[in-house]
Amino acid sequence: MAFPPYFLDEIRNRVGLAALIGRRVRLVRKGNEFTGLCPFHNEKTPSFFVNESKAFFHCFGCGAHGDQFGFLMRTENLSFPEAVERLAGEAGLEVPETTPEEREREKARASLIDVMEAACAFFERSLSGSEGRDYLAGRGLDEETIARFRLGYAPDSRGALKTALLGGPIDEAMLVEAGLLIRPEGGGQTYDRFRGRVMFPITDRRGRVIAFGARALKSDQQAKYLNSPDTPLFHKGQVLYNMATAWPAAREEGRVVVAEGYMDVIAMVRAGIRASVAPLGTALTESQIGLLWRMTDEPILCFDGDNAGRRAAYRAAERALPLLEPGRSLRFVSLPAGEDPDSLIAARGAAAMEEILAESRPLDAVVWDMEAEDRPLDTPERIAGLESRLEARAFEIPEKKVQYQYLSAFRSRLRDIQWQARRMRSNFRPGQGSGGRASHGGDRGQLAASARLAERLPENAADRRREQALLGTLVARWPLLDEFAETLGTLEFSDTALDRLRREMLNLHAAQPELDTEGAKRHLRDSGCGDALDAAFAPDARIHSVSLSSPEGAVPSGDMEDEMATPGAAKAVARAGIVEMIQGIRLAEAQRRYRADPSEENFTRLQECRATAMESFRQSL
Repeated sequence: MAFPPYFLDEIRNRVGLAALIGRRVRLVRKGNEFTGLCPFHNEKTPSFFVNESKAFFHCFGCGAHGDQFGFLMRTENLSFPEAVERLAGEAGLEVPETTPEEREREKARASLIDVMEAACAFFERSLSGSEGRDYLAGRGLDEETIARFRLGYAPDSRGALKTALLGGPIDEAMLVEAGLLIRPEGGGQTYDRFRGRVMFPITDRRGRVIAFGARALKSDQQAKYLNSPDTPLFHKGQVLYNMATAWPAAREEGRVVVAEGYMDVIAMVRAGIRASVAPLGTALTESQIGLLWRMTDEPILCFDGDNAGRRAAYRAAERALPLLEPGRSLRFVSLPAGEDPDSLIAARGAAAMEEILAESRPLDAVVWDMEAEDRPLDTPERIAGLESRLEARAFEIPEKKVQYQYLSAFRSRLRDIQWQARRMRSNFRPGQGSGGRASHGGDRGQLAASARLAERLPENAADRRREQALLGTLVARWPLLDEFAETLGTLEFSDTALDRLRREMLNLHAAQPELDTEGAKRHLRDSGCGDALDAAFAPDARIHSVSLSSPEGAVPSGDMEDEMATPGAAKAVARAGIVEMIQGIRLAEAQRRYRADPSEENFTRLQECRATAMESFRQSL
C-alpha cells in the first residue's frame, strides 16, 4: 500500500522522533542528538543515537536505523501500513485513500513544488532594478543576505507571473492551486495574486518553497503583508518562517527565538542569532508551539515593546498553558517601547539584542502580569480576586505536576503581597514611641538589639518534631491533604529529608489523589522516602501530632495512628492540630530568616508569626 510522500512528511512533522522513542528508551541529550541504550539488542554502554533534526535513529552496535515508522515497526512488530495508521491517529490525520485519483493528486502536488520553485526564481530575477530592491537597500540588506533568504519582487502587474510561467509543464490550473493566481468568483480571467510587493519565500523543513509572504510598497495597497492562502502544500498555522535553517541551528545554539516579522528574523540571523523564526502573520498556534518544542525545551518569544506586542505575548501564554509538560515551557522578552528586533539591532548592535534575550522571563511571570497588571492589590478582597484568577489559569494546565508547581509559585508570591499589605496597613514600626513617631536612631537601635537576641536563640529540636508530626498526621489522614496541600506547598522545612518527603507527598497527591493512607505509604517508600516516613511516625513526633499546647511547646496526645483511626471528633481535632503545627513551622521559618538577615522586613514577619501563633493559643484555652 503506497502513501503520498506529503502525508508521510506531515506525520513526521507532527510526531517528534525523540518523543516517540523516549516512551521506550531513556534518552539523554548530547549536543545535537539524543543517546540511550538500544532497545533492539542488549548493551550496557549506549550506542543508540536519535537525531531529531535529521529525523532518524541509528544504533552503532546492531546497525538498526530508521525513522518514526521504522521504530514502531521494530518495537511493536507492525507492518508499514499499520505503523502509518497508528502514527496518523496520534497526529490527528486521516489516512488518505490510495485510489487512482489520489495518486493523480499526489503527482499534481509534487508538481506544485516545481511550480513554487519556478515562481520563487521569477521573483528573484524580478528584484534587480525594481522598487523592491530599493526598499531592501533602504532596510540595510546586502546582496549576500538577499540571496541567502531568496528575497524577490512581484512586478506591479496583473499578469507578469502568469505570462512568465505558463507554457511547458505548468498550466493555469496549477498556478491557481498553488495560490499564485486568483480566479474571480464571477468568472473572468485569472490574475496574479502578488503585485507590487517584496516577496519572502516560506519553506518547509526540507527547505522547499511552499508559500510566500509579501510586503506592500505603496500606502494605498489594501494589506501591508499578504500571505499565500492554504494550499495542498501550505497550512499557515503549521509552518514557521525560516524553519529549515533554524532547526539545525537550534541544536547548536541551544535556543530558538521567535520574532513577530520576517525582517526581524532576517535581522537576528544577520546578528548571529541563527535559530530565529516567526509565525506567519497570526498568533502562535498549538502546532507551531509543538514545532518549537521539538527544537528546544524553552523557546524565547520576542515581542515588540508596545501594546500590540504585549497582547501578542498574552495570547501566546494563554495558548501554551494547556500544552505544558514537565521541562517544556516558553520564555518571554519585551523590547523597549517603539523598538523591534530589526530596529534595535540596527541602532544598538547584536550585543544589545543578546543582553535582552539573556533577561527573558518565565511563562508563570507573564501569566501573573496578565492577571495583576494595572489592578490595585491593597485590600484582602482584591488579593483574593487575584488569587482566584491565577488559580483559574493554573487549572488550565492538565498536567498535574506542572499545575501544582504553578499553584505553588502563585501562592508564594501572593503570600509576599499579603505580608506587604499588612505592613502598609500597620502603624507599627520598630523603634516607635507611644506617640507613633520614631525617635532618631530608634529603628536602628531596635533592629540591632533584636539581631543580638536572634543570635542567642538556640536551634529548637521541636522544629523538626513539628515537621515530622505534620507530615505523619497528613499521611495518616491522607484525605485531609486535599484541604492542606496548597499551604503545605508554601512551607520551608529545616530538615532536608523531611522536606523531600513533603515534596513527594504533594507530587503523589497531584498525580493520584484517589489513594488511601496505605497506598500513599507504599508509594512514598518506593520513591525513596522510607526513612523520612518512619521519622514522621516516630515516638518523638507524637508529642506534636494532634494539637500543640502553646506556640512554644506541646503536650502528649496519645498514639497518633490510634487517634487518627477514630472518626468524627478526632478528624476535627486533627484538622485543628494541623493548623497549629503549620503556624509553629511558619514561626520557626520566620526565626530562621531573621537569624540569617535581621532586616526590618524579616523582623515584621517574625512579629506577625508570633502574634498569629499566640492568638491561636489563646483561642485554644
